[in-house]
Amino acid sequence: MATTQGPSRTARPTLTARVPARRPERVWLGQWNSAVTSFYLLVGATGLLTVIGLVMVLSSSAVTSIADGDSPYAAFLVQAQYALMGLPMLIVAARLPLRWYKRLAWPALLVACVLLVAVIFMGEDANGQQNWLAFGPVRFQPSELAKLALAVWLGAVLGRKQHLLGSWGQVMVPAVPGAVLVMGLVLAGRDLGTALVLGLLVGGAFFVAGAPLGLLAGGSAVASFVVVYFFILNQDGQDRIDRIAATYGSDCDKASECYQSIHGLYGLGTGGVWGVGLGASREKWSYLPEAHNDFIFAVIGEELGLFGTLLVLALFALLGLAMSRTVRRHPDPFVKVATTAVACWVVGQGFINIGVVIGVLPVIGVPLPLVSAGGSALITTMAALGMVISFARTEPGAAEALAARGSVVARSLAVLGGAVRRR
Repeated sequence: MATTQGPSRTARPTLTARVPARRPERVWLGQWNSAVTSFYLLVGATGLLTVIGLVMVLSSSAVTSIADGDSPYAAFLVQAQYALMGLPMLIVAARLPLRWYKRLAWPALLVACVLLVAVIFMGEDANGQQNWLAFGPVRFQPSELAKLALAVWLGAVLGRKQHLLGSWGQVMVPAVPGAVLVMGLVLAGRDLGTALVLGLLVGGAFFVAGAPLGLLAGGSAVASFVVVYFFILNQDGQDRIDRIAATYGSDCDKASECYQSIHGLYGLGTGGVWGVGLGASREKWSYLPEAHNDFIFAVIGEELGLFGTLLVLALFALLGLAMSRTVRRHPDPFVKVATTAVACWVVGQGFINIGVVIGVLPVIGVPLPLVSAGGSALITTMAALGMVISFARTEPGAAEALAARGSVVARSLAVLGGAVRRR
């Protein structure tokens, strides 16, 4: 008897979607391309450098403070007060709308020039430089304020005329006279180090604005001639010539012009890879001049070793990277020029200071931004970086992303609060 067989049942393929695994490099690339990457890099690097500066000022100044009959925390407490003064300025600057910076550009430059003129007639002399102004108990450096004012003013002037900068006349007026005025007033106080930093700031602003390369080359040549002829080769420039000879010459007196540079190198060499330990520096025992100020990088290298110096270098590189990212992503020409000016100021001054400590550059006398002791420099630098953080918050998509992350945090806190109440 034949049996009929039903149709054979074959297994039907399952239509399960395969989700490709995300590669780690794609995850990192996605984070880097986030609209808020510049914002978080700026906030993180600024905060870490400020904290490192407070710790190292305490470590490098305690011995000399005790030797002077003061508390070992004297210099640290002063620097901490400046940091607490700079923090609200950073926060306000980070929240200030973009249009306000454009409105403040001309008044800020005017105030800076008035203060620089006042320094010439009633300023205080320190280390051969007349760059301090005192109003009662308040003592500050107007040249630090001039850096921020000039960066904002160049952003407003060059950004507004960016499409016309192919013409030399449009570039020259009023940007060049304004920059020359500020730099000339700083040089009148014999502050060559600050003038060099201002030169970096101005050069970066003109370059990113699209000024003709011939103008940049000519301006650099004129500035170099003025500095060399009037501030190095004249009768008052012997000290600067000695510093240059001590750095690049084959023979120098280790007890005079080479003393500070050699002891800075001693500190870096003693630290090795991991350092001698926080607080255990030997050079800060009155061997290294300006240990908590211009040469604080040497104490970092001695106490924290190669690891500590590379950390500081990496943080300055992150600041530069974040600001270059803001320049590329932001559509406003004012933001591009002002951010570049601040980047050349902060990062450029940082590498000048480090170059002096490691013996690549002659001793100039500029502090390490956010790290060295000094109130005017710290407060002004924090305000400038707060302004750049404000620019990063207005990058395309950044405001929406920050608002969305804030709402997620608020909802998470609400859920946690509800769970606690139910318990």
